[in-house]
Amino acid sequence: MNHIQAAAQDVRTLILDALGRLVSEGTFPAEPLPDFNVEIPADRAHGDFAANIAMVSAKVLHNAPRKIAEAIAEALDLTGTAFDKAEVAGPGFLNFYLGQQWYSDVLKNVKAEGADYGKSDIGEGKRVLVEFVSANPTGPMHVGNARGGAIGDCLASVLSAAGYQTEREFYINDAGNQIEKFGKSLSLRYMQICSEKGQAVCAEITELDAFCKAIYGENGNSEDFPMPEDVYLGQDIIAHAKNYYDLNGDKLAALPDEDRRRELVAFALPKNIQGLKDDLGKYRIQYDTWFPESKLHADGSVAGIIQQLKDSGYTYENDGALWFKAEALGADKDFVIVRSNGIPTYVVPDIAYHYNKLVTRGFDRAIDVLGADHHGYVPRLKAALTALGVDASRMTAVLMQMVAVMRDGKPVKQSKRSGKALTLVTLLEDIPVDAARFFFNLREANSHFEFDLDLAVEESSSNPVYYVQYAHARLCSLIRTLAEDGAAVPDAASAQLELLASKPERELIRQLALLPAEIETAAKQLDPSRLTKYSVDLASHFHKFYDACSVRTAETPALRDARLFLCDAVRQVLGNVLALLKVTAPEKM
Repeated sequence: MNHIQAAAQDVRTLILDALGRLVSEGTFPAEPLPDFNVEIPADRAHGDFAANIAMVSAKVLHNAPRKIAEAIAEALDLTGTAFDKAEVAGPGFLNFYLGQQWYSDVLKNVKAEGADYGKSDIGEGKRVLVEFVSANPTGPMHVGNARGGAIGDCLASVLSAAGYQTEREFYINDAGNQIEKFGKSLSLRYMQICSEKGQAVCAEITELDAFCKAIYGENGNSEDFPMPEDVYLGQDIIAHAKNYYDLNGDKLAALPDEDRRRELVAFALPKNIQGLKDDLGKYRIQYDTWFPESKLHADGSVAGIIQQLKDSGYTYENDGALWFKAEALGADKDFVIVRSNGIPTYVVPDIAYHYNKLVTRGFDRAIDVLGADHHGYVPRLKAALTALGVDASRMTAVLMQMVAVMRDGKPVKQSKRSGKALTLVTLLEDIPVDAARFFFNLREANSHFEFDLDLAVEESSSNPVYYVQYAHARLCSLIRTLAEDGAAVPDAASAQLELLASKPERELIRQLALLPAEIETAAKQLDPSRLTKYSVDLASHFHKFYDACSVRTAETPALRDARLFLCDAVRQVLGNVLALLKVTAPEKM
């Protein structure tokens, strides 16, 4: 249950009922009322909720706002509601104050719902596909993929908690130019190893780093084996070529280059894809589907989309190429879909892929987590979907800004431990998975983010994930210690929760009540960072409560038990939030 939302709705109902009585009595004219706001004031001295009904209705009710507010306050009937008083403030604000029963009900609700507390049904079971990371399978994942993985995975969890039927998907770019480049790179490295010098070095040196330095030097592009610009120079390519040579010798050397590339791609690509699955698994990401681009070529989807776009009337030919009229449908410019050589451009399989998501598989919504460099790509994709008769609003992109990884206040370009380029794997060698997932969700996706490696491993209150986990462990320790002393968490029926009336106690309970609204807002805004911020705020409220309100040495056993019940509720809610983030909730630290 969303107690905040329910209370806000009660405020609205109370005001309208009071106005109805005032109109029937003839105090105010029977006129249609404008909409009004019910808000949570920044300063709690102004109440738990405030409404501006008097200000916005002054004109239609032909009265001063203050007079309207005073009349409404007099006509309010708070009997049996969540509120124990309402006051008029300033020029005519109506301020409402929650009664103790509301705070007790929040705690009972947390206890009753347990691990499900915070969830809602606003998604109405609609099917949503979240596609994220989708790194090219031609090499290791970089730090940007690490941020996209954390954001996408947590976003999927948030949407599920908000009542959507959510699936996670990785789109495997196993066709097109990058695979051609991958095959060319493998073939060149393999032929270098098959050379006289390559075979000699291979016979003497087996360790990869030493082999690469002996045959290629430091930069992988020696004078003996110069590499063109349009290839991958990473050590992973050399490793694949060498592994194939170690297993099969030089049997591919005599083949035509096209055949050699095909054999080497068939050998290396599945290993890269499995590597992606393994690395993402270490990052606690499990996909429902790994969707290969090659499937869209094999089943005729790419060719079919080209024909559908032609049939839509939004294509034209120019210089032998087929163009799509994207500008006519809201994009920044028209673009080529089939080159003059008859080969489709990279965007066509992407169009086919999103058509597959929304039409063939029937998802209600497709959400892509993409790099900020896709800002022009998204409107073009939406224009193509519109031409295909698909409601383009069903496709949403979360654009993610760059990450600057910092150590000692300076940018880091390579891992201190491995000496290699900073990838997802080398990042997780330097910091815990908990820190990576939490830190990458500290900011909205569209904001630039500096990832402080030193802070991520620091065991202090300055480290937000440590701060939150410490609060959870502290709660568990307190509950465990009191249970050993014979004071177990009471049940809801016996706990005298009305005793929790101090400001720190009420502020902490109010923070617990905010979780359902935070999850709903995070789902609507596609912003899982709201949950990391919420968890830090909840931990902060708990620490303040713990410092101000003794649990062990409370004035009476009844107050001790009520505070213990509150602590158990905070433990539950912190655990629920950390579970959504897939961050561990330690019981000891």
